[in-house]
Amino acid sequence: MAAGATIHTFDVTLADVDRGVYESFALRVARHPSETDAFMVTRLLAYCLEYEEGIAFTEGVAAKDEPAVLVRDLTGSILAWIEVGAPDAARLHHGSKLAERVAVYTHRNPGPVAAVWAGKKIHRADEIALHSFEPGFVDDLVGALDRRNTVTVSITERRLYVELNGTTAESDVITQAAV
Repeated sequence: MAAGATIHTFDVTLADVDRGVYESFALRVARHPSETDAFMVTRLLAYCLEYEEGIAFTEGVAAKDEPAVLVRDLTGSILAWIEVGAPDAARLHHGSKLAERVAVYTHRNPGPVAAVWAGKKIHRADEIALHSFEPGFVDDLVGALDRRNTVTVSITERRLYVELNGTTAESDVITQAAV
């Protein structure tokens, strides 16, 4: 855990109809002092949308050689490298060489995020998915954020429905090729 991090707890109920994943779990999320609330909420959403056995948060923005979220198998091999925000091409290249699958979730406009990667050396760039949300969606959730949180996440036909501490918001999960 990063020094000076603020701890947020989330009691999550997840219903991902698209993948047949129905789980309830508690998360303790350390928000690094340089991490925005929007970044942390996007990290939480990425965790829920990618949820599977072996998923874990890393040190987030404090991690130098790891993404925000990793999925490992029982042997420790990296199955999924999941970045949040606007990672640089070198991080994507590195992650794509280590993991079977790479995804990026951003709370920003995806056009400028992807534009930075154009023409850069990124291993298996055509296989990297860039996921974003409708404008205002993450901001609505940030407005409901507290230190202790109850969140319900439902996904059906790539439509995301979230209730966070009594505030509801919904958005399509918009997916495009990263490059």
